Amino acid sequence: MNYNEAKLKFVSTWGSLGTLWGINKAMAQIQALLFISTKPLSMEDIMEELKISRGNTSMNLRQLMDWGIVTKNIIPGERKEYFTTEKDVQELARVIAKERSRREIQPVIKVLKEVSAIEDDGTAETRELIKQTKALHDLTETADDMIHKMATQKQNWITKSVLKFMK
Repeated sequence: MNYNEAKLKFVSTWGSLGTLWGINKAMAQIQALLFISTKPLSMEDIMEELKISRGNTSMNLRQLMDWGIVTKNIIPGERKEYFTTEKDVQELARVIAKERSRREIQPVIKVLKEVSAIEDDGTAETRELIKQTKALHDLTETADDMIHKMATQKQNWITKSVLKFMK
């Protein structure tokens, strides 16, 4: 397999995995392309490489910047905007974990807290709803706390967190 075949396979696979993680294929492919690039890429470079429209590229770059994993670079003398992504795999995982918690887990915790805090009217149905949603709330909050603790570890957080968990 040559470089171009390997690059295509990596970007394509990363795009497919992105859909499993709750982001769209193009967004994941853009991040993958930037991740393996040796220099910042312009929107035009990304569009040409991935064969996607300007609107799709622009929208997904904006979302990646909102996530905090892609940054805009200004190159003196250039009118185009250039983009890069975090290259440190562990830092990238840390940023993604924090953002997924904020976007996905925190809203679920809020809803479970509200639902489990309803007034107990004495019926079996209400008691069961309160019991089960409280249990889910507690479990989700514990999982989120673990993610937060792992994500706040700056250096080698994945390894340190897994080792602490296994002890």
